[in-house]
Amino acid sequence: MSGFAMTVDGQAVAGEKTFGVVNPATGEVFEQAPECSKQQLDQAMEAAHRAYRDWKSDLDFRRSALAKAADLLFGAGAELAPVLTAEQGKPLGDANVEVLGAGVWFKYFAELDLPREVIQDDDNAFVEVARRPLGVVAAITPWNFPLVLASWKIAPALLAGNTVVLKPSPYTPLSTLKLGELLSSVLPAGVLNVVSGGDELGAWMTSHPVPRKISFTGSVATGKKVAASAAPDLKRVTLELGGNDPAVVLDDVDPAAIAGKLFWGAFQNNGQVCSAIKRVYVPERLYDEMVEALANEARSAKVGPGDEEGVQLGPINNKPQFDRVQELVSEAVSAGAKAAAGGKPMDRPGYFFEPTILAGVSNDARIVEEEQFGPALPVVAYRDLDEAIERANATHFGLSGSVWGSDPDRAAEVAGWLECGTAWVNTHLALQPNQPFGGFKWSGIGVENGPWGYYAFTDIQVIHRSKA
Repeated sequence: MSGFAMTVDGQAVAGEKTFGVVNPATGEVFEQAPECSKQQLDQAMEAAHRAYRDWKSDLDFRRSALAKAADLLFGAGAELAPVLTAEQGKPLGDANVEVLGAGVWFKYFAELDLPREVIQDDDNAFVEVARRPLGVVAAITPWNFPLVLASWKIAPALLAGNTVVLKPSPYTPLSTLKLGELLSSVLPAGVLNVVSGGDELGAWMTSHPVPRKISFTGSVATGKKVAASAAPDLKRVTLELGGNDPAVVLDDVDPAAIAGKLFWGAFQNNGQVCSAIKRVYVPERLYDEMVEALANEARSAKVGPGDEEGVQLGPINNKPQFDRVQELVSEAVSAGAKAAAGGKPMDRPGYFFEPTILAGVSNDARIVEEEQFGPALPVVAYRDLDEAIERANATHFGLSGSVWGSDPDRAAEVAGWLECGTAWVNTHLALQPNQPFGGFKWSGIGVENGPWGYYAFTDIQVIHRSKA
């Protein structure tokens, strides 16, 4: 791997400086990424602004370009997946699925039906509500799913007629830089610009005078900074932030039958999913059986470098997150919790942590109250369902949650009591491009995906024609 460059105005651009990218399976720098200067960011913004005039004028051309991008991504696994595994840590099979998923999102938006919205057509007037693009969009993506989450932003923004300047996380810039290079073959120059750098670059983007919209996915703390930076210019914002998703197990389930689904709802991508299960509430009568069933799943999961055959869980992506997971688990165990499985870092290079199931965790433990974002799951006992729902909702977060029971109607009714943007029944992490995704409370502002995600990249214009 070498020669990663930014894409500005359709051209490959080197950074004036570079920064190291760490392979989390080794803990060592394995590649350099370009560091975007302020002047280069200005050039990217200017290129996007110039391209906007022509790009917004032809919907059919935009659909065609998005369809070509989808086809390109469907065949790009061999080129993108190894880069993604090297910098993010996820197993190669999962990396290939992510590349495919990015293509699915592009295909969905290329084909999204956009019906005319006529609200009056009578003898007095013809009134139509039209959707107009905003202009340049500044998109900032996280390190857990660099490619598919970029597609959540790029595809609807471009369909609406906007142009984009995209910045990936400095932990995982390489696959996104490669994505920009590949897409430059099917998109006009300046329509999609990809720059890389650290937090300073993100701050420059959110305060830059050119973008009319910021689409950000990341932490609550950074999301608040993004909102504050956007406010003086009244930039539109979509913020997809953290989650502390509860799974509520009802008293009529067979723990052995659902343990696998619960485990992978929590541990997919090594627990590094904003909408993954972060805590499980189980009736006292079923508690010991549920803990042991989850612990068996944790013990049987194969952990290792993502490029090894048969690996199911890779390393935690970066050292700060690795340290945080270790701290939260150690703190819970010191306070009396028991590690029914795992509980400590693995004795090997890199940021590997044993898949951990914690029993006997107190409700005020930080690993219950905060988002751990890693391979550690607290299981909490409850006596009364109302008590469990109250605990599940007693958080600043409200991204998603799930309810598990043998009576789907009853489980769906309970799911409606959860204060969150998506409430699943007998499943978790069931995401698709036509399904809106967003959160309550501190978990975000606005939604992504489906026509609702498309609307978020538009302004409404009323066309009112008098017939009188």
